[in-house]
Amino acid sequence: MDTRAILHSPIEPYDQGMLALDDLHTMYWETSGNPTGVPVLFVHGGPGGGCSPEHRRFFDPDFFRIVLFDQRGAGASTPVGEALSNNTVQLIADIEKLRAYLEIERWLIFGGSWGSTLGMAYGQAHPHRCSGFVLRGIFLGRQSEIDWFLYGLRTIFPEAWNRFAGMLPPAERKDLLKGYLKRLFDADARVYLPFARAWSEYEGSCSTLLPNPELVRHFADEALGLARMEAHYFAHQCFLAPNQLLNNLDRIRHLPASIVQARYDMVCPIVNADELARAWPSAKYTVVADAGHSVWEPSVSAAVVAEVDRMKLHLAR
Repeated sequence: MDTRAILHSPIEPYDQGMLALDDLHTMYWETSGNPTGVPVLFVHGGPGGGCSPEHRRFFDPDFFRIVLFDQRGAGASTPVGEALSNNTVQLIADIEKLRAYLEIERWLIFGGSWGSTLGMAYGQAHPHRCSGFVLRGIFLGRQSEIDWFLYGLRTIFPEAWNRFAGMLPPAERKDLLKGYLKRLFDADARVYLPFARAWSEYEGSCSTLLPNPELVRHFADEALGLARMEAHYFAHQCFLAPNQLLNNLDRIRHLPASIVQARYDMVCPIVNADELARAWPSAKYTVVADAGHSVWEPSVSAAVVAEVDRMKLHLAR
Protein backbone atom coordinates (compact mmCIF):
# COMPACT_ATOMS: atom_id res chain seq x y z
CA MET A 1 0.00 0.00 0.00
CA ASP A 2 1.34 3.43 -0.98
CA THR A 3 0.94 6.00 1.80
CA ARG A 4 0.51 8.76 -0.79
CA ALA A 5 -2.64 7.08 -2.11
CA ILE A 6 -4.19 7.14 1.38
CA LEU A 7 -3.68 10.83 2.09
CA HIS A 8 -5.60 13.79 0.75
CA SER A 9 -4.19 15.58 -2.30
CA PRO A 10 -1.13 17.82 -1.86
CA ILE A 11 -1.95 21.45 -1.13
CA GLU A 12 -0.03 24.66 -0.56
CA PRO A 13 -0.55 27.17 2.26
CA TYR A 14 -2.71 30.18 1.54
CA ASP A 15 -1.03 32.07 4.40
CA GLN A 16 2.12 31.68 6.46
CA GLY A 17 4.45 33.72 8.60
CA MET A 18 6.84 34.06 11.52
CA LEU A 19 5.33 34.97 14.89
CA ALA A 20 7.60 36.53 17.51
CA LEU A 21 7.24 34.65 20.80
CA ASP A 22 9.78 36.57 22.90
CA ASP A 23 13.13 38.28 22.44
CA LEU A 24 14.74 34.99 21.40
CA HIS A 25 12.22 32.65 19.75
CA THR A 26 10.17 33.09 16.57
CA MET A 27 7.54 30.56 15.45
CA TYR A 28 6.92 29.43 11.88
CA TRP A 29 3.20 28.91 11.16
CA GLU A 30 1.04 28.26 8.12
CA THR A 31 -2.60 27.78 7.18
CA SER A 32 -3.99 25.75 4.29
CA GLY A 33 -7.26 24.20 3.19
CA ASN A 34 -10.55 26.07 3.60
CA PRO A 35 -10.10 29.57 5.10
CA THR A 36 -13.63 29.39 6.53
CA GLY A 37 -13.45 25.70 7.46
CA VAL A 38 -13.32 24.02 10.86
CA PRO A 39 -9.90 24.78 12.40
CA VAL A 40 -7.54 21.88 13.11
CA LEU A 41 -4.10 22.22 14.70
CA PHE A 42 -1.38 19.75 13.78
CA VAL A 43 0.99 19.30 16.76
CA HIS A 44 4.24 17.71 15.61
CA GLY A 45 6.34 15.19 17.46
CA GLY A 46 9.82 15.12 18.91
CA PRO A 47 10.11 17.44 20.73
CA GLY A 48 11.99 19.09 17.90
CA GLY A 49 10.53 17.11 15.01
CA GLY A 50 9.04 19.95 13.00
CA CYS A 51 6.32 19.86 10.34
CA SER A 52 6.43 18.92 6.67
CA PRO A 53 4.14 19.66 3.71
CA GLU A 54 2.91 16.07 3.83
CA HIS A 55 1.33 16.70 7.23
CA ARG A 56 -1.30 18.88 5.57
CA ARG A 57 -2.57 15.81 3.78
CA PHE A 58 -4.10 14.12 6.82
CA PHE A 59 -7.00 16.58 6.58
CA ASP A 60 -9.83 17.17 4.11
CA PRO A 61 -8.89 20.58 2.64
CA ASP A 62 -12.50 21.37 1.76
CA PHE A 63 -13.67 20.89 5.36
CA PHE A 64 -10.73 22.01 7.50
CA ARG A 65 -8.77 25.18 8.03
CA ILE A 66 -5.44 23.42 8.55
CA VAL A 67 -2.91 25.03 10.90
CA LEU A 68 0.67 23.78 11.12
CA PHE A 69 3.41 25.31 13.26
CA ASP A 70 6.93 24.46 14.34
CA GLN A 71 7.52 24.45 18.08
CA ARG A 72 10.34 26.39 19.73
CA GLY A 73 13.69 25.03 18.58
CA ALA A 74 12.18 22.96 15.75
CA GLY A 75 11.77 23.04 11.99
CA ALA A 76 11.61 26.52 10.48
CA SER A 77 11.18 28.24 13.85
CA THR A 78 14.23 30.11 15.05
CA PRO A 79 16.71 29.58 16.56
CA VAL A 80 16.72 25.84 15.79
CA GLY A 81 17.83 23.57 18.61
CA GLU A 82 17.69 26.35 21.22
CA ALA A 83 16.95 25.09 24.74
CA LEU A 84 16.93 28.47 26.47
CA SER A 85 13.38 29.60 27.32
CA ASN A 86 12.03 26.32 26.03
CA ASN A 87 9.69 24.19 28.11
CA THR A 88 6.21 22.68 27.99
CA VAL A 89 4.51 25.61 29.74
CA GLN A 90 5.98 27.97 27.15
CA LEU A 91 4.92 25.71 24.27
CA ILE A 92 1.35 25.72 25.60
CA ALA A 93 1.45 29.51 25.80
CA ASP A 94 2.82 29.64 22.24
CA ILE A 95 -0.14 27.63 20.96
CA GLU A 96 -2.53 30.02 22.67
CA LYS A 97 -0.68 32.99 21.20
CA LEU A 98 -1.01 31.48 17.73
CA ARG A 99 -4.72 30.73 18.24
CA ALA A 100 -5.38 34.33 19.26
CA TYR A 101 -3.25 35.68 16.42
CA LEU A 102 -5.22 33.63 13.88
CA GLU A 103 -8.52 34.65 15.56
CA ILE A 104 -9.61 31.04 16.06
CA GLU A 105 -12.21 30.34 18.74
CA ARG A 106 -11.69 26.56 19.04
CA TRP A 107 -9.78 23.93 17.11
CA LEU A 108 -9.45 20.18 16.75
CA ILE A 109 -6.13 19.00 18.18
CA PHE A 110 -4.22 16.41 16.15
CA GLY A 111 -0.99 15.10 17.68
CA GLY A 112 1.21 12.04 17.43
CA SER A 113 4.01 10.83 19.69
CA TRP A 114 5.25 13.96 21.55
CA GLY A 115 2.45 15.73 19.69
CA SER A 116 -0.04 13.65 21.68
CA THR A 117 1.72 14.74 24.88
CA LEU A 118 1.72 18.43 24.08
CA GLY A 119 -1.76 18.25 22.55
CA MET A 120 -3.22 16.82 25.75
CA ALA A 121 -1.23 19.20 27.95
CA TYR A 122 -2.54 22.14 25.93
CA GLY A 123 -6.07 20.79 26.05
CA GLN A 124 -5.94 20.34 29.81
CA ALA A 125 -4.73 23.92 30.20
CA HIS A 126 -7.30 25.33 27.75
CA PRO A 127 -10.17 22.84 27.36
CA HIS A 128 -12.62 25.50 26.20
CA ARG A 129 -10.38 26.14 23.18
CA CYS A 130 -10.52 22.52 21.98
CA SER A 131 -13.27 20.92 19.89
CA GLY A 132 -11.79 17.41 20.13
CA PHE A 133 -8.64 15.31 19.81
CA VAL A 134 -7.11 12.84 17.38
CA LEU A 135 -4.08 11.33 19.11
CA ARG A 136 -1.60 8.77 17.79
CA GLY A 137 1.39 6.85 19.11
CA ILE A 138 0.71 7.85 22.69
CA PHE A 139 3.53 9.28 24.79
CA LEU A 140 2.55 10.36 28.30
CA GLY A 141 5.90 11.98 29.14
CA ARG A 142 6.70 9.79 32.15
CA GLN A 143 10.17 8.84 33.33
CA SER A 144 9.47 5.17 32.64
CA GLU A 145 8.79 6.01 28.97
CA ILE A 146 11.97 8.08 28.72
CA ASP A 147 13.97 5.22 30.23
CA TRP A 148 12.40 2.82 27.74
CA PHE A 149 13.55 5.01 24.85
CA LEU A 150 17.08 5.31 26.22
CA TYR A 151 17.57 1.73 27.40
CA GLY A 152 14.55 -0.52 26.86
CA LEU A 153 14.65 -0.35 23.07
CA ARG A 154 17.86 -2.34 23.28
CA THR A 155 15.75 -5.48 23.81
CA ILE A 156 14.14 -5.09 20.36
CA PHE A 157 16.74 -3.13 18.38
CA PRO A 158 20.13 -4.10 19.86
CA GLU A 159 22.06 -3.15 16.71
CA ALA A 160 20.60 0.37 16.63
CA TRP A 161 21.06 0.76 20.38
CA ASN A 162 24.69 -0.36 20.22
CA ARG A 163 25.41 2.26 17.56
CA PHE A 164 23.63 4.87 19.70
CA ALA A 165 25.36 3.96 22.97
CA GLY A 166 28.65 3.26 21.22
CA MET A 167 29.11 6.95 20.48
CA LEU A 168 30.03 7.38 24.15
CA PRO A 169 33.03 5.97 26.02
CA PRO A 170 32.12 2.79 27.98
CA ALA A 171 32.39 4.64 31.30
CA GLU A 172 29.58 7.03 30.26
CA ARG A 173 27.08 4.50 28.94
CA LYS A 174 25.28 4.06 32.26
CA ASP A 175 23.91 7.60 31.82
CA LEU A 176 23.35 8.02 28.10
CA LEU A 177 21.30 11.17 28.49
CA LYS A 178 24.02 12.97 30.45
CA GLY A 179 26.67 11.96 27.93
CA TYR A 180 24.60 13.05 24.96
CA LEU A 181 23.52 16.34 26.56
CA LYS A 182 27.15 17.28 27.14
CA ARG A 183 27.98 16.79 23.47
CA LEU A 184 24.74 17.93 21.85
CA PHE A 185 25.13 21.35 23.45
CA ASP A 186 28.86 21.67 22.81
CA ALA A 187 29.76 24.86 20.97
CA ASP A 188 31.70 22.99 18.27
CA ALA A 189 29.65 21.64 15.34
CA ARG A 190 32.28 18.94 14.86
CA VAL A 191 31.21 17.62 18.26
CA TYR A 192 27.46 18.16 18.32
CA LEU A 193 26.51 17.22 14.77
CA PRO A 194 27.70 13.57 14.86
CA PHE A 195 25.86 13.07 18.16
CA ALA A 196 22.72 14.72 16.81
CA ARG A 197 22.76 12.40 13.81
CA ALA A 198 23.39 9.35 16.00
CA TRP A 199 20.45 10.23 18.28
CA SER A 200 18.10 10.89 15.39
CA GLU A 201 19.13 7.82 13.38
CA TYR A 202 18.61 5.68 16.49
CA GLU A 203 15.02 6.89 16.79
CA GLY A 204 14.40 6.52 13.07
CA SER A 205 15.78 2.99 13.06
CA CYS A 206 13.33 1.97 15.79
CA SER A 207 10.26 3.68 14.33
CA THR A 208 8.99 1.19 11.75
CA LEU A 209 7.94 -2.45 11.80
CA LEU A 210 10.29 -3.26 8.92
CA PRO A 211 13.56 -1.45 8.14
CA ASN A 212 13.03 1.83 6.30
CA PRO A 213 16.30 3.51 5.29
CA GLU A 214 14.44 6.44 3.71
CA LEU A 215 12.78 7.27 7.02
CA VAL A 216 16.11 7.01 8.85
CA ARG A 217 17.58 9.51 6.37
CA HIS A 218 14.64 11.83 7.04
CA PHE A 219 15.36 11.69 10.78
CA ALA A 220 19.03 12.47 10.08
CA ASP A 221 18.02 15.52 8.02
CA GLU A 222 16.31 17.13 11.03
CA ALA A 223 18.90 15.86 13.48
CA LEU A 224 19.94 18.97 15.40
CA GLY A 225 16.50 20.23 16.45
CA LEU A 226 15.20 16.74 17.19
CA ALA A 227 18.16 15.50 19.20
CA ARG A 228 18.72 18.67 21.21
CA MET A 229 15.05 19.18 22.04
CA GLU A 230 14.38 15.56 22.96
CA ALA A 231 17.46 15.41 25.18
CA HIS A 232 16.59 18.74 26.80
CA TYR A 233 12.99 17.77 27.49
CA PHE A 234 13.87 14.25 28.64
CA ALA A 235 16.38 15.68 31.13
CA HIS A 236 13.47 17.59 32.72
CA GLN A 237 10.82 14.82 32.57
CA CYS A 238 9.20 16.76 29.73
CA PHE A 239 8.47 19.56 32.22
CA LEU A 240 5.44 17.60 33.47
CA ALA A 241 4.49 16.49 36.97
CA PRO A 242 4.48 12.70 37.49
CA ASN A 243 1.52 11.18 35.63
CA GLN A 244 0.18 14.68 34.96
CA LEU A 245 -1.70 13.88 31.77
CA LEU A 246 -3.66 10.97 33.23
CA ASN A 247 -4.27 12.77 36.52
CA ASN A 248 -5.77 15.79 34.72
CA LEU A 249 -7.78 13.87 32.16
CA ASP A 250 -11.07 15.01 33.73
CA ARG A 251 -10.46 18.41 32.19
CA ILE A 252 -10.89 17.07 28.63
CA ARG A 253 -12.70 13.76 29.08
CA HIS A 254 -15.99 15.35 27.96
CA LEU A 255 -14.59 16.19 24.51
CA PRO A 256 -14.73 13.82 21.51
CA ALA A 257 -11.49 11.93 21.03
CA SER A 258 -9.85 9.26 18.92
CA ILE A 259 -6.76 7.29 19.94
CA VAL A 260 -4.80 5.47 17.23
CA GLN A 261 -2.00 3.14 18.30
CA ALA A 262 0.11 0.66 16.35
CA ARG A 263 0.50 -2.75 17.98
CA TYR A 264 4.24 -2.88 17.27
CA ASP A 265 5.11 0.71 18.15
CA MET A 266 8.39 0.26 19.99
CA VAL A 267 9.19 3.95 20.51
CA CYS A 268 5.90 4.61 22.34
CA PRO A 269 4.73 1.13 23.38
CA ILE A 270 1.05 0.26 23.25
CA VAL A 271 0.80 0.02 27.04
CA ASN A 272 0.71 3.84 27.12
CA ALA A 273 -2.25 4.01 24.75
CA ASP A 274 -3.97 1.20 26.65
CA GLU A 275 -3.70 3.17 29.89
CA LEU A 276 -5.04 6.28 28.22
CA ALA A 277 -7.92 4.44 26.56
CA ARG A 278 -8.93 2.80 29.86
CA ALA A 279 -8.91 6.20 31.56
CA TRP A 280 -10.85 7.76 28.66
CA PRO A 281 -13.55 5.18 27.84
CA SER A 282 -15.56 7.57 25.66
CA ALA A 283 -12.60 7.94 23.28
CA LYS A 284 -12.62 5.71 20.19
CA TYR A 285 -9.58 3.45 20.45
CA THR A 286 -8.10 1.93 17.29
CA VAL A 287 -5.22 -0.56 17.38
CA VAL A 288 -3.36 -0.89 14.08
CA ALA A 289 -2.28 -4.50 13.80
CA ASP A 290 0.65 -4.33 11.41
CA ALA A 291 2.79 -1.25 12.03
CA GLY A 292 5.38 0.45 14.21
CA HIS A 293 5.64 4.00 15.53
CA SER A 294 5.86 6.04 12.35
CA VAL A 295 2.77 7.80 11.07
CA TRP A 296 4.10 7.08 7.57
CA GLU A 297 3.46 3.36 7.94
CA PRO A 298 0.56 2.97 5.45
CA SER A 299 -1.86 1.33 7.87
CA VAL A 300 -1.21 4.05 10.48
CA SER A 301 -1.75 6.78 7.90
CA ALA A 302 -4.99 5.12 6.83
CA ALA A 303 -6.21 4.87 10.42
CA VAL A 304 -5.52 8.50 11.31
CA VAL A 305 -7.09 9.79 8.09
CA ALA A 306 -10.17 7.67 8.83
CA GLU A 307 -10.39 9.04 12.37
CA VAL A 308 -10.01 12.64 11.25
CA ASP A 309 -12.76 12.06 8.68
CA ARG A 310 -14.94 10.45 11.35
CA MET A 311 -14.36 13.44 13.62
CA LYS A 312 -15.92 15.64 10.94
CA LEU A 313 -19.31 14.19 11.92
CA HIS A 314 -18.91 15.58 15.47
CA LEU A 315 -17.59 18.92 14.28
CA ALA A 316 -20.30 19.49 11.66
CA ARG A 317 -23.10 19.35 14.25
